[in-house]
Amino acid sequence: MRSVTVPLPGREYEVLVGGGLLDRAGELLARRVPPCRLCLVADETVQELYGARAEAALRSAGFSPLPFSFPAGEESKRMDTLTRLLEHMAAHGLDRSDAVLSLGGGVAGDLAGFAAAVYLRGVRVAHLPTTLLSMADSAVGGKTGVDLAAGKNLAGAFWQPELVICDTDTLATLPPREHAAGMAEVIKYGAVLDAELLEPRAFEHGELIARCVQLKAELTAADERDGGSRRLLNFGHTVGHALERISGYSLRHGEAVSVGMAVITRGCERLGLTGHGGAELLTRALRSFGLPTETDFSAAEIYAAALRDKKLRGGTLTMALMAEPGRGRLLEIPPDSLREILERGLA
Repeated sequence: MRSVTVPLPGREYEVLVGGGLLDRAGELLARRVPPCRLCLVADETVQELYGARAEAALRSAGFSPLPFSFPAGEESKRMDTLTRLLEHMAAHGLDRSDAVLSLGGGVAGDLAGFAAAVYLRGVRVAHLPTTLLSMADSAVGGKTGVDLAAGKNLAGAFWQPELVICDTDTLATLPPREHAAGMAEVIKYGAVLDAELLEPRAFEHGELIARCVQLKAELTAADERDGGSRRLLNFGHTVGHALERISGYSLRHGEAVSVGMAVITRGCERLGLTGHGGAELLTRALRSFGLPTETDFSAAEIYAAALRDKKLRGGTLTMALMAEPGRGRLLEIPPDSLREILERGLA
């Protein structure tokens, strides 16, 4: 088992990575959270796969799990699901000594984290991710949220977990498309922080996840609320979130980010904003996992959706770019410049 510490002002938490951790979840969680009532949040697919085992592990350590499930998919990451979850917690009388545990992918983690942040103005949360994307990225760092009709993740809160438990054995049940979507986020880390991760097949899952988590831990410690260097991890996401929305969420998050990274890098190369050669290397890495690097949506359609992105502040958009493989940079641009980058990247 690998352990990565996320150090924050006044507190820290661990991210545990290894096989066989699901059946030890109660024991591991009890080291950080005294046994209590625990709202266990999972989509229906994950609940069927792992819910009973998770509940048994929690009970063995003295926790009282209260399962809450919802239909799988991004469509459930909405205010109405959040409201049902909060009402579930209130109906069972959870108080500030109790906690929330997510089991599954990014949607479960976002919902559980947001509910924990706002219920009684804050209760403890932990995550037990079961997808590559959530293990390597979304379960760490404290970002939570739901989608609004106007765009993705427009309502949310920063709420750090007590513990993150990544059981790599659960990746065995991950569909190939979901595994590839997770690899898009891993390649993102390679593009802007660690060029070795542009060749993720060189690592076994545990090491790959631990390396990504270590990179995110360092950025989170330096910039917990996403006001500076942590924004490098938004590489591909302005376009990616726009593509998710206009595709009606038929694109997985990782697939949309893959297109976003490729399009932005091509456009920036052609405009001389980054060095040459990176776009080809990045595209090759993404395509090696069957990820998309093109889209049929027009620059105008993507631009219109991207203007709703929360990274737009005071009429200026902060773009994360791959300056060269393994090194990112942040560029402040007026929104009109994004249209030009999109047009060049899609040409």
